Amino acid sequence: MLYIIILTPKCNLRCRYCGGFESSVMSERIEYDVEQLKDFLSADPHPVVAFYGGEPLLEIEMMRRMMRELEAERYVLQTNGTLLGNLEKEDLERFSAILVSFDGRESVHNFYRAGSYSRVLENVRAIRENYRGELIARMVATQKTEIYEDVIHILSLNLFTHVHWQIDAVWSNEGIWKDFRGWVKGYNEDIRRLVDFWIEEMRNGRFHGIVPFLGILSALENGFSHPPCGSGFESFAITTDGRVLACPICPEFEWNELGTIFDGELKEVELLEPCPECEYFSFCGGRCLFFNRERLWGEDGFELVCSTVRNLVDALLERKDEILSLCPAEELRYPKFPNTTEIIP
Repeated sequence: MLYIIILTPKCNLRCRYCGGFESSVMSERIEYDVEQLKDFLSADPHPVVAFYGGEPLLEIEMMRRMMRELEAERYVLQTNGTLLGNLEKEDLERFSAILVSFDGRESVHNFYRAGSYSRVLENVRAIRENYRGELIARMVATQKTEIYEDVIHILSLNLFTHVHWQIDAVWSNEGIWKDFRGWVKGYNEDIRRLVDFWIEEMRNGRFHGIVPFLGILSALENGFSHPPCGSGFESFAITTDGRVLACPICPEFEWNELGTIFDGELKEVELLEPCPECEYFSFCGGRCLFFNRERLWGEDGFELVCSTVRNLVDALLERKDEILSLCPAEELRYPKFPNTTEIIP
């Protein structure tokens, strides 16, 4: 299983779409003893540990201590990329996946992410010499995002092994969206252009690791029975005070709190209708536990977001045979280990 360790809720950036940190939700630094976390993880023979924030590299020494003392099968890092230069060769060699927040074209990234584009790229280039794992550009798709242009831009950099994105929907800060319905229309058209591009590139011998495409195609074999991120089913987040959450993005919701690392007894979560009965469920798994349970945009907003999922699945299934004939067989099982990618945008 995947254990997402929140090293600190603090961050060194103030991104426009981020709700930030409230001190009432959890403490700024870890309060439990690492040995207590180790005991909690010991029941799992194959734990994968992901470091998360805030910005986890603000607590780099705690991260290093955990990698020394925990007996995880793999380690994953989610970071905004501004502090990647602080990682040493020995640190990089421990990670199986590093996800870097990167929003595409320079103008888009800098608008939302505090002008950090050049700094992040410089750091990503610097770590590649000593890093051999998955290096994933993790985008937030929001008002200024043109998904085709921004994904193509990331691929053109030849720095990342994969690109992934999540639509900034439902939990968005007020004022982020001006015309979500109009944006969805353009997004759905762009997804089909991106599928066309991806297939044409494979015809010419070039493969691109586009995470949502690979994850949905992987579902052809087994299908999803819960959100692909695994929240509350195969993935758990641990707060700085030792609470165990289904999902790391909403620590303030009561339904999201499953237990603590101190008692080991975790509540079960369930998906609400209409997701389990939907014909797309095996490819979507309900998309996102928070999205399934908190209809903050009402039923119309819920349906609009669902339309992006249906379009994405349809765009791939309509050309399934062609894709399967071109895509390298070893890439058709993604992810190969829990790496915190949500699969469904």
